[in-house]
Amino acid sequence: MNKQEFPPGWDESRVKNLLAHYEQMDDDDMIVEDEITQEMTGQTLMIIPTELVPLVRELIIRKTTA
Repeated sequence: MNKQEFPPGWDESRVKNLLAHYEQMDDDDMIVEDEITQEMTGQTLMIIPTELVPLVRELIIRKTTA
């Protein structure tokens, strides 16, 4: 079995906590979270083709570590 690799600053506990957070949310809570996120400044939500996700992640990593 391969060793699980996490992004910098993440570990198994953090992933489990994030999963638990979203698994406990009902539809109304998810809608409210989406609405709040859309009002945030300095960030943009986008739909991108799935095959480009690895490239976008790499660009974000480069930007945050630069």
